[in-house]
Amino acid sequence: MGATSNSVKVDVNAKSKAAQPIVLLLIRQLRPHQWTKNLLVFAALLFSLHKVSPGLIVESTVAFLLFCFVSGCVYILNDFVDIKNDRNHPEKRLRPMASGALPPLLALGFGAVLLTGSLFSAFYFDHLFGIVLTIYFLINIAYSLKLKHVVILDVMIISAGFVLRAIGGSLMIQTPFTPWFLLCTMLLALFLAISKRRHELHLLQTEKGTHRKVLDSYSSELLNQLNTIVTSATIISYSLFTFTSGRTIQLMWTIPFVIFGIFRYLYLITITDKGGSPEKVLIQDKPILITVLLYVITVAGIIYAFET
Repeated sequence: MGATSNSVKVDVNAKSKAAQPIVLLLIRQLRPHQWTKNLLVFAALLFSLHKVSPGLIVESTVAFLLFCFVSGCVYILNDFVDIKNDRNHPEKRLRPMASGALPPLLALGFGAVLLTGSLFSAFYFDHLFGIVLTIYFLINIAYSLKLKHVVILDVMIISAGFVLRAIGGSLMIQTPFTPWFLLCTMLLALFLAISKRRHELHLLQTEKGTHRKVLDSYSSELLNQLNTIVTSATIISYSLFTFTSGRTIQLMWTIPFVIFGIFRYLYLITITDKGGSPEKVLIQDKPILITVLLYVITVAGIIYAFET
């Protein structure tokens, strides 16, 4: 009786997914809930508040949307490559392609059209930005096809994607970026990537190799040590950035927000076993969300007060 009830539930769920409009499934396949990662594109605009204009806001928004579209194309290819493994994952099996609701070839065709239009638009607005966006797509393709199976290099590729977002945002509005800012971005992204691997390792436990092969090369001890190194380096680098980047020294008052945000995230991944989806943590964890908002407001206020 129980088995019959479960099979009925599965059939109902499958039919409800299949009944969704194709357009909605394609939008879901782009993973819009993960587009918060691309908000890093606005970092250059935030630190250029003293010379902000409607034109710069529009250009930053265009850069954000183009990164969202290209990253969505990457997700399409990644889900196509991982479709069998995703079906063994407790959460990823619900994705449109993995669940069987969205035909893989249709998703690939849609992704090809969207990618072509996005890259063409990027080069139209700024050639250097177009090159950065192309590199971003290529390294993510390399990650999806091969590099995600290479221990250590997999998390470094994820980090590189965040650095390219920061560079792209700077190029789009013609604002120079400092090495310290890029270093902080890289280290923070490494922290998030390592934390995600730790969450996956804990989630899949003894079946870790059935979903992501690279997890066989990691251990909780190694990931904890890597996080200790990266978090320490992030706090030190950001502190040095506020003092030596040529900006107002008053930015030092934002250091406590960075420290609390990192410590709060460490608490979430070690005590509550969260951290698999940084974009969900940002939205669902109120202390993290409030910290980010206060950080943005404080940076904007300091730059407006001391650099205008």
